[in-house]
Amino acid sequence: MTLSFAPPSETSLPLHVIAQPDLDDWLKDQPEQIAQWVEAGGFTGAMGKVLLIPGPDGAPQMALAGYGKNSSRARKRFPLAAAAEALPKGNYHIASGVPSDALSTECLGWLLTGYAFDRYANQSPAKARLVAPDGVDAQRIEVLANAEALTRDLVNTPASDMGPDQLQAAAENLAQEFGATCDAVVGDALLEQNFPMIHTVGRAAAQAPRLIKMTWGTTGPKLTLVGKGVCFDTGGLNLKPGNSMALMKKDMGGAANVLGLARMIMALKLPVQLRVLIPAVENSVSGNAFRPGDILTSRKGLTVEINNTDAEGRLVLADALALADEGEPDLIISMATLTGAARVAVGPDLAPFYTDDDTAANALARAAAQAADPVWRMPFHEPYETMIEPGIADLDNAPAGAFAGSITAALFLRRFAGESRYMHFDIYSWQPGKAPGRSKGGLGQGPRALLTALPEILGL
Repeated sequence: MTLSFAPPSETSLPLHVIAQPDLDDWLKDQPEQIAQWVEAGGFTGAMGKVLLIPGPDGAPQMALAGYGKNSSRARKRFPLAAAAEALPKGNYHIASGVPSDALSTECLGWLLTGYAFDRYANQSPAKARLVAPDGVDAQRIEVLANAEALTRDLVNTPASDMGPDQLQAAAENLAQEFGATCDAVVGDALLEQNFPMIHTVGRAAAQAPRLIKMTWGTTGPKLTLVGKGVCFDTGGLNLKPGNSMALMKKDMGGAANVLGLARMIMALKLPVQLRVLIPAVENSVSGNAFRPGDILTSRKGLTVEINNTDAEGRLVLADALALADEGEPDLIISMATLTGAARVAVGPDLAPFYTDDDTAANALARAAAQAADPVWRMPFHEPYETMIEPGIADLDNAPAGAFAGSITAALFLRRFAGESRYMHFDIYSWQPGKAPGRSKGGLGQGPRALLTALPEILGL
């Protein structure tokens, strides 16, 4: 599906967006019959409430959308989307009421109400379409919406139809659309080309493990995106219980998010040399599955003691990060659905990130607020380095104890990013329940904030 604005039309219905405290002032400037209709319809300006006002011939002459109070808007990411979902089918243009500094965000939220994952059954997305208001970058907003739709589609697709083969095909389709190059190192070729941990994690699955590589752009700073592509995670021999396995189709959410970000970058023609690396595997159980107690040697040469086969994401990312660092990029960004500890720390709505670069962190925090894509900085806390050093090997993939799980995972990954400028996102990539502009299911977390911050971070 393509998410887009409605074409300009003289027949689009004017939409007045009215906050609850402003309703009385708005009515003072309206004819008496409109005030009577508003009262009869019980419209108060509450968020998500809508009302069609008929003209003399009985046909609608305008629509009203409730914008709520400041306090209610602070609790929603896309307040106007709540009304967009309630409006009847038709084309609308905003006639009044949306603050200029919120207009682009509200337009994005409106477009996202048109998303539905309908691969397996008919769905009912919102049918009201919006004419792009003057003063917004309509093309950029459509790019953001459709990149988000790509991410959601990839995460929502079950592992029966989104294994390493299909994830590679999705990357190849994206590359073809924008003239990028894409290839993969598959199966035993991973051993031949020194990606041993990617091979080890994925060798027990029916579909061969692989490292997907995409490149685009020939000038500008070198930007490398690394996304965890664990298409399903049983936990391996440390088998997950059933209720913990239910959402493991989304364990490739890091890959889905970097592909969404790559789509934005290429569609908007950012002047960067883009490289995308996705280690794509299934963590399955078979006779050749890797075991607790195994010691693996990584691409970087560091040895890793396996104390839990369910901490596999950091292993496949480690080999990909080592390759990323070898290219001497100006910035590496990794994204992964990596730890439950991150969810305990910040819940499902915030995307925690790690970086040693204060300037980049501050730029990202500002961009996140602007892009309605909330993030939260977490620390690379140096004293915890000893927690990932087991003694028998260089590193431990699952330190004992229940403390600081997201931080120790991030410290583990930083060992493989070398001296490169590095940011890591430990995301959830899932919307637990329906919200304005966000259907239940797969979710992009971090790409819009990153896209907005990249010009400052990379000096574009």
